[in-house]
Amino acid sequence: FSTGIERSASDILSEQNQKSKEGNKDVIETLDHIKGIGQETKDAFESGDLDRFGELLDVHWQIKKNLSNKISNKFIDDCYKAAMSNGAMGGKIMGAGGGGFFMFYCSENQKRLISAMKEKSLKPMKFRFDFEGAKILVNMKR
Repeated sequence: FSTGIERSASDILSEQNQKSKEGNKDVIETLDHIKGIGQETKDAFESGDLDRFGELLDVHWQIKKNLSNKISNKFIDDCYKAAMSNGAMGGKIMGAGGGGFFMFYCSENQKRLISAMKEKSLKPMKFRFDFEGAKILVNMKR
């Protein structure tokens, strides 16, 4: 889902990079934890354990928000809470955070989730996995 919030990831990433260079123990431990979650997520996805994949998206998102107060905000938190209350097993903002695109995993009642996100003014987007990060190939306003 597109949040409709366009932002530059560089502010968030430069803050993380600076804290890492300064040896900030909390940031380094959080990034290490996120790396481990990433490997677990990959393993769950590749083995077809999609429910575990969804659960790990939630774990990742909860931990990622500790890296910077710019990763989330009240609107993003409200959207996430609505998604979880309407069938999502987990999700996260793609990329550095602060806006852009939400990805959720929902094993059942996808229509309920889509409806709830539309009520929050999020736009459903078709997607596919690739190795270049989030990008809009075609953005046709309807």
